[in-house]
Amino acid sequence: MITENVTSEATLHQELEVLSVSKRLVRSLSQKLKRKNQEDETSGVSLRCPTMYTRGGGCKVSATTNEEFCEMGCQRRSSSSVEEGKPYKPICGPDDTNVDCFSYGVKERFRKRSIRKVPEAEGVVDVFLPDDIVEMCLVRLPLTSLMKARLVCKKWRNLTTAPRFLQLRRNGLFQSPWMFLFGSVKDGFCSREIHAYDVSFNKWHKINSDVIKGRFLFSVVSIQENVYIIGGFSSLNNFGRLDRSSVKTHKGVLVFSPLTNSWHKVASMKHARSKPVLGVYEVNSDSLTIKSQHSRDRRLVRTRVGGVSDVYEDPHRLSVRRQLRYSFDETEASFKPKNENPSRKDSRRFLIMAAGGVGSWDEPLDSCEIYDSLTNKWTEIQRLPVDFGVICSGTFCNGMFYGYSETDNLAAYNIERGYWVRIHSTSLPARVHEYHPKIISCENRLFMVSVSWCEGDGQIGRRNKAVRKIWELDLVYFNWEEISTHPDAPMDWNAMFVGDKNMIFGVEMFKIFGQVLDFMTMFNVSNVRKKWVHVSKNRVAHELDASSCVTKTVAFVHL
Repeated sequence: MITENVTSEATLHQELEVLSVSKRLVRSLSQKLKRKNQEDETSGVSLRCPTMYTRGGGCKVSATTNEEFCEMGCQRRSSSSVEEGKPYKPICGPDDTNVDCFSYGVKERFRKRSIRKVPEAEGVVDVFLPDDIVEMCLVRLPLTSLMKARLVCKKWRNLTTAPRFLQLRRNGLFQSPWMFLFGSVKDGFCSREIHAYDVSFNKWHKINSDVIKGRFLFSVVSIQENVYIIGGFSSLNNFGRLDRSSVKTHKGVLVFSPLTNSWHKVASMKHARSKPVLGVYEVNSDSLTIKSQHSRDRRLVRTRVGGVSDVYEDPHRLSVRRQLRYSFDETEASFKPKNENPSRKDSRRFLIMAAGGVGSWDEPLDSCEIYDSLTNKWTEIQRLPVDFGVICSGTFCNGMFYGYSETDNLAAYNIERGYWVRIHSTSLPARVHEYHPKIISCENRLFMVSVSWCEGDGQIGRRNKAVRKIWELDLVYFNWEEISTHPDAPMDWNAMFVGDKNMIFGVEMFKIFGQVLDFMTMFNVSNVRKKWVHVSKNRVAHELDASSCVTKTVAFVHL
């Protein structure tokens, strides 16, 4: 019994000590709170409450108000304080004391933050914006501001690179046109630099990428916010040097995403080629069927004359080889995938057509292929028509791919029916054959930019001069009509012209007096005045080699 009484007295003594310690802690804490509240009254510190913090997260912002306020989650001041006219203070106290606060039975813990002193007439309220509001703000930023915003935090970077964000930016019409110039050469080496031009702000930017270093004479085409780099050469002897003595011809395809500054690969072409003629067509139906030509069936193809094989009359099979490319023994292949993914029903579908180009042995190619963005596959189609010549330009217009050759032949490929159609125009414009014409499509209209000789303004002794003219093709009667003349002299025989909505952009680079110059012009096909406008002059090319004039290529993207 004595032992039990001693033990109970010791336990009671320990509990009393603990209770006294807790009372001292509570007393000291209350005193600190009182002193802190008195300081807040004199310094005008903002009042915050737990309900200002959203449960779903968000980003902290600051707003200045004329009156200090608190949401309904904070406990209201008592009636006695109202009668005495005391200033209102939340029962939870300041948020930098790291104490527990109870509001309607919900326990909230405040984090320590630095408090900024403001004048007494102003108050600062720190709140957290929901993610959807932050997304609505970021989606309206220009591309350069958006790139800087991604450096703020990981949350903003992940938010602005998500597919949902890219779709909102595309559907909200917040994009602006950008031009990307590829194929620059410095000190004899293929540069990794990509020059981007913001048309809205009239400013050039430089992007470095090691992926395309050492690659030259490739073709580019844009699909939505991505740029496809197709084919090209790369030197085998000295990586990165512009050398045609020993090169590798590529059939791979790279995709560059300027919004995320990332690269990835897609399916490779059937044939390796450099500088192929490209065209992009948006497909509205997933059940599109096209004619495809399989290489395994070529040896069984009969000739078009009499339908009898002439192998015995031609031991070297030369005539058979010639007729293989124009065979009618073709099979139908559908681009519709067998197992369609329901999540991709709303995605837009595009086709890329690659025609011609230069092969591995520097031979001109007449083969054609089509890439489907939905199935990620290339399909070989019918070759160019007989005696068409080397194709030098092409584009899609009203669902038809129009190709123009160096020998002034025009043909159109019908994707649904799978064959080429020769187009004979009655008023073919005369041109200088050293300059290959470029055909462009704008607003379902087909244009061609070519160089022609112009008389010397009717004055005696004046020489004829070469000028660039833009022609439009009547798609009903197939007549060419001149609509405008370019103001500059055609100094660049490899000038690039790209169509974008109702605009035609031209990029020229040439070397004169030991310096490489560049000019960028713009033409509005809907404008009644029909005049070219100078956009940029001598901003990029003076740092590049003269070889850039040959290797350059241009793509237009809305970002």
